[in-house]
Amino acid sequence: QVQLVESGGGLVQAGGSLRLSCAASGPTFSNYRMGWFRQAPGKEREFVAHINYSGGNTYYAGSVKDRFTISRDNAKNTVYLQMNSLKPEDTAVYYCATRKFNSNTYTSPHAYDSWGQGTQVTVSS
Repeated sequence: QVQLVESGGGLVQAGGSLRLSCAASGPTFSNYRMGWFRQAPGKEREFVAHINYSGGNTYYAGSVKDRFTISRDNAKNTVYLQMNSLKPEDTAVYYCATRKFNSNTYTSPHAYDSWGQGTQVTVSS
């Protein structure tokens, strides 16, 4: 099973940018479709973005579309989330995860199996 470690979170002012990284170790990284989720205090974990094996197809939640960009570098076993024009409502713990091979959805947390420990993103107004 792949192990995932997120990094790059922090405190940023509204309108600022952050780039999150998710480093994977274990079986071949390019065999996994990847997703980013986030969870704010008192709220359920919600889908943010998804990327396919090669990085050629990406999908976003409506709340982050045109502000966030998911990408991957299979040579470095890493998936990224570039976050621009950050808003206070983007404040959450951000998680990366590997999508289950037999899943037919990408927006539900139940479609993913391996998760990182999360990285905190705080956007001040």
